[in-house]
Amino acid sequence: MRFSFLLFCASIMCVLTYWCMAQGNLTFLFEFELLKLGSLPVGFTIIVDKISLAFSFVVTMISGCVFMFACEYMKEDKYFWRFIWILLSFVISMNLLIFSGSVFFLLLGWDGLGISSFALIIYYQSSESLSGGFQTLLANRVGDAIIVTSTMLLALYGQFTYLFMENFMWPLVFMLCVAAMTKSAQYPFSSWLPAAMAAPTPVSALVHSSTLVTAGIYLIIRLCYNLELSSSSKSLLVLAGAVTCLLGGWAATFENDLKKIIALSTLSQLGVMTFCLGMGFPVLALFHLFTHALFKALLFLAAGTILMSSFGTQDIRLLGSTSISMPLVVVIFNVTSLCLIGAPSLSAFYSKHLILELMLFHPMSVLSAFTMLVATAFTAKYVFRVMKAVSWSHPVMTNTAAVSLFKVDCSLFILSLGAISSGKFFSILEMSVNEVVLMPSFSGSLLNFVVVLGAVSGLILVAAEKTSYFLSTLFWLTPLFIGSSKILAKCNEKMASLDYGWLEPSMKVKLVGFQLSDLLNWPGSINSFTRVLILSIVISLAFSFVV
Repeated sequence: MRFSFLLFCASIMCVLTYWCMAQGNLTFLFEFELLKLGSLPVGFTIIVDKISLAFSFVVTMISGCVFMFACEYMKEDKYFWRFIWILLSFVISMNLLIFSGSVFFLLLGWDGLGISSFALIIYYQSSESLSGGFQTLLANRVGDAIIVTSTMLLALYGQFTYLFMENFMWPLVFMLCVAAMTKSAQYPFSSWLPAAMAAPTPVSALVHSSTLVTAGIYLIIRLCYNLELSSSSKSLLVLAGAVTCLLGGWAATFENDLKKIIALSTLSQLGVMTFCLGMGFPVLALFHLFTHALFKALLFLAAGTILMSSFGTQDIRLLGSTSISMPLVVVIFNVTSLCLIGAPSLSAFYSKHLILELMLFHPMSVLSAFTMLVATAFTAKYVFRVMKAVSWSHPVMTNTAAVSLFKVDCSLFILSLGAISSGKFFSILEMSVNEVVLMPSFSGSLLNFVVVLGAVSGLILVAAEKTSYFLSTLFWLTPLFIGSSKILAKCNEKMASLDYGWLEPSMKVKLVGFQLSDLLNWPGSINSFTRVLILSIVISLAFSFVV
């Protein structure tokens, strides 16, 4: 409880500081010079403005509720305090990233998130958690390598801060956008997000709401506030956002694991944010990031409470008796699930519905808009499918127990206020997120029809009897990431003689001679590498030429 109290105090401090700075529209930059390379100063920069303070408030408030929930969820764990300290380092790393203004300070929080998230995902030491931790670490290392490489361009431009940029720096901005895509699980780096579900539920509530997955989105928003993104960067974000949104919603319709369905819903919502950034609305994307963080944390805590009552059962086909034993928790779960589709009067209605309306009037390819509409229908489908399975189906399990603990109820109550009223609150607090959209009745009816169509199909199809290897592996990305080390195994075998030294006569390096078919034929008949490559090319060409 002591950490929860400290985090709540930090969130109150952020609110008070935000209020004081908003009166004069102030921004503070703190620069600390470590050394000087010729005429190039090397140091780190801290930025304190309305964006960083508002995001830090959301992170610390959610973290306080999650820590309170974890005190009950993990109280019987043998290494409880080890878990709490790793979780605290995770939150601190996110706050370092939020207030960072230079690439070195950014890497401090960026790498801190990667290392602490790896330690939390593999916490249970099972084969599933080890596999999920490996995928998460591998995807994050790709983004780390891109950011480290971008420091060369920063040195050429004579600065190590990304807060002040010009239009001629578009290659640097493009590299940072790609690095952000790895952290925010955008296609083709999406497979690690559902695999991270092997972590304890409090970790999932933080990872999928306001910390790890939002780090990349926040970085792109920072770049958008400094200069307008180039057309190549916008096209990349629109493509990645649309495909990721479709991928998450489509795959969730074939899942029966409750936590994995929520994880795939996070993937879909991240695609909506990235799509919004590609359209050129960073303020609206930040608005949806805040609302999504609040209701997604509540959704995971409600799901964790359901898992506690069902003694760890995660199959939605076996959770039909939950509404009888815990009606209040199920009501919270249903209301939060409706936030995913942007139901009226809820928080996401003020952000997601506005993004979809602006999409219909934005100049883009027809395929992009059609993909987002299909993804919206899939979102409504899996939301109503889960609600019917958990809330309205007949009791299946007889060994469920009601969970009524003060710390759990208190955390759910605090986040419930945010999940319901945060949309209206942020729209009043920051008027720049409000957009006036004058649209014909046909366009509004089209959005409503798509949502209703998905809801009806979700109510009809309760359980997913069929399975799809194509969707369960997220377009064959999972086997590619899990066995990525096998792709280079043949190359490493050929380079074994390098251990003797570069000048030894016995050195036989046949980098050019080894057969390409051996590289691409892994893993046997399921040629994941080739399939992912071909699929990525087809998607890119489709979005490039369909107008």
